[in-house]
Amino acid sequence: MVEMSWSTVRGALVMACPIALPLVMSCSKTDPAPSPSPSQDVTTITVTAAGANPRNIVVPPGTQVTFVNSDGTVHEMFSDPHPEHTDCPEFDSVGRLTPGQSRQTTNLVTARVCSFHDHLNPFNNALKGSVTIR
Repeated sequence: MVEMSWSTVRGALVMACPIALPLVMSCSKTDPAPSPSPSQDVTTITVTAAGANPRNIVVPPGTQVTFVNSDGTVHEMFSDPHPEHTDCPEFDSVGRLTPGQSRQTTNLVTARVCSFHDHLNPFNNALKGSVTIR
């Protein structure tokens, strides 16, 4: 058995501390708790003369999407296909938006992609987009 003096042991600890302490600290760290996923998020799509912005969004189930008409003209935002608007009936609650007006879809609960367009200008790609529910 080898005997060491306290000063020798203390010196060894002092020398090892800068190396060992960060390792011990990193092992004892706990990862931060994951942030809760959003529940009834309301996402806004703004319609201007330049088009819909953003045009493609991803939302969790249960979300309502708000369409805001910031243009000087009327827009009618509906789901595809044109002119039936049958893919996502939740968009029916948006419909006609006069300048300055906003409306929300009903809750988008089914995981899918809901494409939309302006019924008054159905071939203008700037006024088309999609909401992916997942």
